[in-house]
Amino acid sequence: MSVTMKVEGFKELDEALTELVNTVGVSQATGKNLARRVLTRAAEPVASAAASSAPVASGTLRTSITVGTQLSPRQRKSSPKVSPVEVYVGAGPLPQAHMQEFGTAHNAPQPFMRPAWDANKGTAIETIKSGLWSEIKRVAARAARKAARLAAKSS
Repeated sequence: MSVTMKVEGFKELDEALTELVNTVGVSQATGKNLARRVLTRAAEPVASAAASSAPVASGTLRTSITVGTQLSPRQRKSSPKVSPVEVYVGAGPLPQAHMQEFGTAHNAPQPFMRPAWDANKGTAIETIKSGLWSEIKRVAARAARKAARLAAKSS
């Protein structure tokens, strides 16, 4: 299962990130790292909720639920990259996780990812919104201090 979320209303945040890259002198990599940090922080409660509600037989499923920026080769085939910055929450390369979530012909579904997302999506969006603004302000202040130091050295 792949959930792609398109959030509207973040135009100002995108403009602020673009301004950081274009005018303040922050590299594009710094902008991407900023977004990754915030998205990872926002995804942690979803991963925690999924892990706590995952069915436990051997415990492998529960311990495999993580937040990350990379997919396994098998997962990449079925989930092409959509955005320059993506964060994933799930059972990693564990192939049987989807069978627990959706069930099989012989076993009833035991959903753990979807309920975790449903319970935490509002918090995740708020964390992204507030986290991006605070990170942008922090990076901009650091860039301003660096520019001031360079100006002081050159004069």
